[in-house]
Amino acid sequence: MKFDAPEGATPLDPNEAEGLLLTHITTRAELDRWEQENIAEAEAWAFRRAHPDLLTDGFVRRLHKRMFGNVWRWAGLYRKTGKNIGISAWDIATELRKLCDDCKTWIEHASYPPDEIAAHFHHRLTAIHPFANGNGRHARLMTDMILVYLLKQPRFTWGSGNIVSAGDCRKHYINALRAADKFDYEPLLAFVRS
Repeated sequence: MKFDAPEGATPLDPNEAEGLLLTHITTRAELDRWEQENIAEAEAWAFRRAHPDLLTDGFVRRLHKRMFGNVWRWAGLYRKTGKNIGISAWDIATELRKLCDDCKTWIEHASYPPDEIAAHFHHRLTAIHPFANGNGRHARLMTDMILVYLLKQPRFTWGSGNIVSAGDCRKHYINALRAADKFDYEPLLAFVRS
């Protein structure tokens, strides 16, 4: 089974595609619908109460499992393959723990304004790209949880458009992340509150 991915999305390798739990799905539209339903359930869970272990690799994996566990067998498990983006698979756990520790320090010492802390966290989490798929959606929800629970700020608006499907909003998002790759966070900071 092969699903076309929008620009900048992580393609699945054949073994990962076989991890689909819902064998009746045959189109990208059906997959998107089932994933979105699962994500909506996870989002309700995420904002029902504070999570004291939010900045841990265990929580990062648990949130991904909540978001995609009804659709993918490998939900919540770190990827084992190389991708078009992200670090080497064997470095994921170490780099994720570093990111969580760095974010705790940024918050504790107010190293940046709250939106910058959240934008830096989001950019690094997407750059690590810990999962076979769903990394952007997962990173956005994680970032929103950090904003709400740890930084006491409103959630980002993420361009106020659909950044899952191909389109201008997604292009702006991808371009903002690419600028952050070059240490220019201004486009990302502008995008997340637009």
